[in-house]
Amino acid sequence: MKRETHTIDATDKILGRLATEVAVLLRGKHKPEFVPYKDIGDFVIIKNASQIKFTGKKMKQKIYYQHSGYLGSLKEISLEKLFEKDPAEVFKKAVWGMLPKNKLRPEQIKRLKIEQ
Repeated sequence: MKRETHTIDATDKILGRLATEVAVLLRGKHKPEFVPYKDIGDFVIIKNASQIKFTGKKMKQKIYYQHSGYLGSLKEISLEKLFEKDPAEVFKKAVWGMLPKNKLRPEQIKRLKIEQ
């Protein structure tokens, strides 16, 4: 199995549409020998993640939640604040949610490199 490297420029591209494209490349669904239980995806490098676009009112309305399991420990951060702090994290969370929820997911997300 040969893994290729795809370099994608995120300038003026919409977050969700780009994230689905990247998820397909990380899983290897574009290859003819794809099977769901094997990890045959490629490496993906995203450039200019800080110039990605959002549609609608997502910047104000979208909220990311985080909970440790302890009572009263629910934390939330808006997309606007997280994007200001770390645009790469916003893109990584979008792709993470589009990968299959199994043991392959952590291995596949490791092949994603994001540059501001």
